[in-house]
Amino acid sequence: MLLIHCCFPHPPCISDAHLFPSGFKSSLSADVPSIKLVDGNSSCSGQVQVLRSDLWGSVCLEGWDLTDAGVVCRELGCGEVTGVKIYRRQAIGKIWMNKVSCGGNESSLAECASGTSLTMGCLNNLYAGVSCWSAIRLVNGSNPCSGRVEVLHNALWGTVCDDYWNKPDAAVACREMGCGDVIDAMKSAYFGKGSGQIWMDNVHCSGSEDTLSKCPFNSWGIHDCVHGEDAGVICHYPLRLVDGDGVCSGRVEVFHNSDWASVGDNGWDLSDAAVVCREVGCGEAVEAKVGSYFGDGTSSLLMNYVSCVGSESALMKCNFDGWLLNSPLSVMDNAGVVCKCECKSNI
Repeated sequence: MLLIHCCFPHPPCISDAHLFPSGFKSSLSADVPSIKLVDGNSSCSGQVQVLRSDLWGSVCLEGWDLTDAGVVCRELGCGEVTGVKIYRRQAIGKIWMNKVSCGGNESSLAECASGTSLTMGCLNNLYAGVSCWSAIRLVNGSNPCSGRVEVLHNALWGTVCDDYWNKPDAAVACREMGCGDVIDAMKSAYFGKGSGQIWMDNVHCSGSEDTLSKCPFNSWGIHDCVHGEDAGVICHYPLRLVDGDGVCSGRVEVFHNSDWASVGDNGWDLSDAAVVCREVGCGEAVEAKVGSYFGDGTSSLLMNYVSCVGSESALMKCNFDGWLLNSPLSVMDNAGVVCKCECKSNI
């Protein structure tokens, strides 16, 4: 599967021309939740899937642009669009929409004009995806999966008060960040005091919500707190080194969709390894290992064609082509690293 990420504010990769008149509407119902993102690195990034007749289906890339992607981001509560994503793959389920044409003011993708559903694959097997601003971040932690919880509202970042803050709340924050399970819910500005707005107070999550903003809480900005009560989280780290000679060498595995996935060695080099070594707290990269140097592992999923500049703070922030099934009939070689420092810091 090929994944291309085109970032705003650069010009969109796809033509803004649309081939269907604005009055041509799809038959999707706007009355029910009808959209999700899959195979992305967060809940606000991935391939677009729409629900119709109780079946999930794909959206073709033809005609897809930043305006269409922006409608998806808003519908999902993910803020503003940052780019379109292009997936080259076989369709996931049905193909429900093609040649989508949104005006930009729609509240859901179902309200946009589009062509009819297809029985064959999309043109050139290209499917639509989006990348949106994340509405949550973790600050002052030792890695991308720990820190003070901050949420984005009205284009301003603010903190979350720790009144009633517990593990179900923290679990939602961990999930929204694309991290593993929650380890602990931190209180009393454990990761330092924030500044500015305190956006959320009395958060009461069941633990199953997709985003923190979907949990019950006081209205935005309504609180009786100070920044000494800022909430934080410690989540399971989404990256590990396996079957190496020490804690700072081994096969690279990333946590994705509740399972550990290997990393393919296509294009794997020292820039990629440098990001991994730094992310796990192991200093500089010494070697980038290919050809399943540390063994094949047992993962059925593979993170494919990783391409890092070398300055990224996490492997999941590097460009990559998506997730492939690594079946026993077509086992692909995986990547590994050897890092300089044998003194990994743990959370």
